[in-house]
Amino acid sequence: MPDLSVKYMGLNLKNPIIAGSSGLSRTVDDLQRMEESGVAAVVMQSLFEEQIFLDVDFKMLKDGKKNSIHTRYSRSFDYIETNTRNEYLLGYTNTIREAKKKLQIPLIASINCISACGWTSFASRLQDAGADAIELNIAVLTLSPLLSANDIEQLHLDIIHQVRAVVNIPVSVKISPFFTDPSHVIDNIAATGVNGIVLFSRFFSPDIDIENMKVTVASKFTTPNALPNTLRWIAMKSGTVSCDLCASTGVHSGGNVIKILLAGGTATQIVSTLYRNGLGHATVMLNEIEAWMERKGYDSIDQFAGKMRFFESNTPAGTFERIQFMKYYSQIENLL
Repeated sequence: MPDLSVKYMGLNLKNPIIAGSSGLSRTVDDLQRMEESGVAAVVMQSLFEEQIFLDVDFKMLKDGKKNSIHTRYSRSFDYIETNTRNEYLLGYTNTIREAKKKLQIPLIASINCISACGWTSFASRLQDAGADAIELNIAVLTLSPLLSANDIEQLHLDIIHQVRAVVNIPVSVKISPFFTDPSHVIDNIAATGVNGIVLFSRFFSPDIDIENMKVTVASKFTTPNALPNTLRWIAMKSGTVSCDLCASTGVHSGGNVIKILLAGGTATQIVSTLYRNGLGHATVMLNEIEAWMERKGYDSIDQFAGKMRFFESNTPAGTFERIQFMKYYSQIENLL
């Protein structure tokens, strides 16, 4: 039987499939079911900074204190915010402690950040609770003309530096695909000393119901059609940065995992395919990887990992870099 083990962020994983952060990894029972499905590690459902702020606002409104006297700078706001944060954190850390007593696979805590304030104490408490690693899911969407692309990138770096200063467990960063220059951003994030970069975040997507004239939710799940963009950037950046790269968007089959490994990715995260096909689909994917390796004569992932990355493969120059369908390249493809 082929050896599917990999090392991601310094963690020894029995295979390259990680259950990503979602509602399927919220409770201790959820996490145990994930382990039983065959995944090698699990990322807990994120602790959302934005949700905490929304709950604070709701409590202020409920208490009749959201007026010109009680603002975000008043003592009442500070009290409510502190207690709300502590409530969320206590529940989260208790889940980590209980899960670590029962799980054999690594448990990765997840923080969804929209600012650089306050998360250092959160990160250290997640480490103290027993998390094996921390994933920083940084998501910023702004309409402010005062916030530039450089400001958004700097926010990422500020969060990373602050968290890494207070923890010694591995830290990964899950980023958006919507950067002006993803290569530059990936380079700068890797230079902070993080252990891994996860490509890419899956955002809430709005839609419009044209009959009822209201905003609705578009598809919550990814499809394999989302894989090529992830594959492109992993193939282009693998081997050029010092940290591990993990795919998180569009991975739905064992074949998808193999593509990421060939491109130089260390591991993959799956969520949508578990919602669509059930937790047992992780085993199906692992069986597909094993069957492919046996057919190709590979005994371990190390034997083929990175063979198709941009700087090492025999892929025609420009394939991963190409963003337009040009007649010149079409003619070359026809000759291959």
